[in-house]
Amino acid sequence: MSRPSAIRDTSTLTGDIRIHDNFPSRYLARSRRILVYLPPSYERARSFRYPVLYLHDGQNVFDPHTSFIPGEEWEVDETAESLIRSRYIRPLIIVAIYNGGEFRMDEYTNTPDHHGRGGKADLYGQFLIEELMPFIESQYRTRSEPRNVGIGGSSLGGLVTLYLGMKHPQRFGKLAVMSPSVWWSNRAILGAIPDTFPTPRPRIWLDIGTGEGENTVLDTRLLRDELVRKGWDPRRDLHYVEAEGAQHTEAAWRARVPAMLRFLFPRY
Repeated sequence: MSRPSAIRDTSTLTGDIRIHDNFPSRYLARSRRILVYLPPSYERARSFRYPVLYLHDGQNVFDPHTSFIPGEEWEVDETAESLIRSRYIRPLIIVAIYNGGEFRMDEYTNTPDHHGRGGKADLYGQFLIEELMPFIESQYRTRSEPRNVGIGGSSLGGLVTLYLGMKHPQRFGKLAVMSPSVWWSNRAILGAIPDTFPTPRPRIWLDIGTGEGENTVLDTRLLRDELVRKGWDPRRDLHYVEAEGAQHTEAAWRARVPAMLRFLFPRY
């Protein structure tokens, strides 16, 4: 297992961020880079434990030099640092998980499409729950109760977020589902929402940009309506946003990160 180190190069990384390179997985048979953002008080408050948010497509969330579209990142580190210091959100740890590159589609989809592609989300979930999360919890002062553990992503990352959140409510109590690929495998994700669900339900942020296409917006509304039909309350544990004109881009998700963090990790 690689040892953590601070990153200080030509990147725009903000705050205390540690790196774990070549993190292995017996479930995925491939390793990846993991970045860990620590809140400003982490080194001072040594007896304090923090909620944690795990984000997929980790190369896109902190650093424009590693993002899928060069120069476009989510600025989660800058945003979290500012919101924490301004006391708008609780101090939290954020774990950015690099995707599997050419295996991204396989790992982020729970069922194969009609071409037989994808369908390995359960293996990705085992990697996350049985390998990465125990490691993070052993190395950093996290809180492990579901109400203090979030998972999030966009596009296929939003899809796998919802799927794992529905399947493992005993692990994830906060879901950031941004521009989810509801269309995948004939909207199979709609059938992954259980008819009955233990309470408290996971708190869900769900969004879409109206510039992502009419069918995409309609699919996301179907998802919202299915969640409400299965018991989620838009006044309490489901927040739905249609961002006017927003497209399917890192810049669009970056613009929605502050509101997402404030909904999922409010300052009590």
